[in-house]
Amino acid sequence: MARKALKKTPVSEAPKAIGPYSQWVQANGFVFVSGQIAIDPKIGLLVDGSVARQTKQVFENMKAILAESRLSLRDVVKVEVFLKDMNDFSAMNEVYASYFMGKNLPARQTIQAAALPKNALVEISCIAAK
Repeated sequence: MARKALKKTPVSEAPKAIGPYSQWVQANGFVFVSGQIAIDPKIGLLVDGSVARQTKQVFENMKAILAESRLSLRDVVKVEVFLKDMNDFSAMNEVYASYFMGKNLPARQTIQAAALPKNALVEISCIAAK
């Protein structure tokens, strides 16, 4: 599999990676965005508050990362959502729906995780097609 545009440096409008991984990698016409939590890129800290507020910040970060690869949320074909508490599904889903509208919705899975980095309430990754 050919890999291009391996990003080891932070994307300017998104928070930097909190570990030894790339924010996104392009391979064979796809862009794989690593799991994002609700880090405010201006201050480098997790956004306090509800899962709705954290989900909004995650999608804003994801939009910035996708823009770096010249893509947008319209190009997303698969989303993986990890929730600390599945009881937050409705609140997360309401925000999610505001970012993904129309006929061409991406495939998605949602999983409850025992713990997420920095004690976040939600983590989301995606795959986009060029």
